[in-house]
Amino acid sequence: QVHSVESGGGLVQAGDSLRLSCAASGRTFSSKTMGWFLQAPGKEREFVAAVTWVSRTYYTDSVKGRFTISRDNAKNTVYLQMNSLKPEDTAVYFCATHVSGTYYSARNYDYWGQGTQVTVSS
Repeated sequence: QVHSVESGGGLVQAGDSLRLSCAASGRTFSSKTMGWFLQAPGKEREFVAAVTWVSRTYYTDSVKGRFTISRDNAKNTVYLQMNSLKPEDTAVYFCATHVSGTYYSARNYDYWGQGTQVTVSS
């Protein structure tokens, strides 16, 4: 099992940057694909980015060129560097462990963290 704790969220202005961290526990972390998702009020959880155990990365179109996902297996940590933030990026951001199927669906992930709030003002 891999359990996750997210941090790094906050209130920023449009155009600013934030780096989210996801500290994961569990001996299998280095062999797992990890994903970041966001959830805005009243909406379903949406895919943001994923990083495989060999650091291959996947992004949703709206964040390509602005967000970068990375991992440090020595620290059991996944990062999401978010640049050029926009008000529409406002949401709670979660990380989770991929268990099966495609990387783009929240249904294929487990061991969710509690989330970290990102608020971007215009």
